[in-house]
Amino acid sequence: MKILLIGLVGLTLITCQKSEVTSEFTGRQATYGLVQASSYPVNGTVTFKERKDGATTVVIQLKGTTGVDQLPVHLHPGDITANGSGTVALLNMLKASTGVSTTIISTLADGSKVSYSDLLKTSAYLNVHASSSGPESAIILVAGNIGSNSTNSFSARMQVGNCTTTNK
Repeated sequence: MKILLIGLVGLTLITCQKSEVTSEFTGRQATYGLVQASSYPVNGTVTFKERKDGATTVVIQLKGTTGVDQLPVHLHPGDITANGSGTVALLNMLKASTGVSTTIISTLADGSKVSYSDLLKTSAYLNVHASSSGPESAIILVAGNIGSNSTNSFSARMQVGNCTTTNK
């Protein structure tokens, strides 16, 4: 009986312990619209999530992609209207079957450290290509200004969505 009582008390203590769910994120995030940039009907968002370790998780979610291809994603300096050269960061390939790409960024292409706040101050744009090789590699499926120029339009028929930020 004594062993049974000790077992029940131990079981009660184990099941009544508070469960803590810890997140690697601070709760701060910024979401930008990505709009159709070719004849392919694709659009979506890119979300920058601040991590507790100082890095940023970049999540791209597109609607309208299909197939098994891995699509290149780039972050370029400047405004998309300038269609500048150079790369601020190469992001992980986007899976066409899911329309999702997730990348953790703590350094830029030039090797310099970058924080969440730094990325939100950057004048840059993001684009997703239709293919990693061949003639479709020059086709941009979606694009959007991010950071300090996120409200600039990049053509008369397309307007990049305003940034939505969340601070928790």
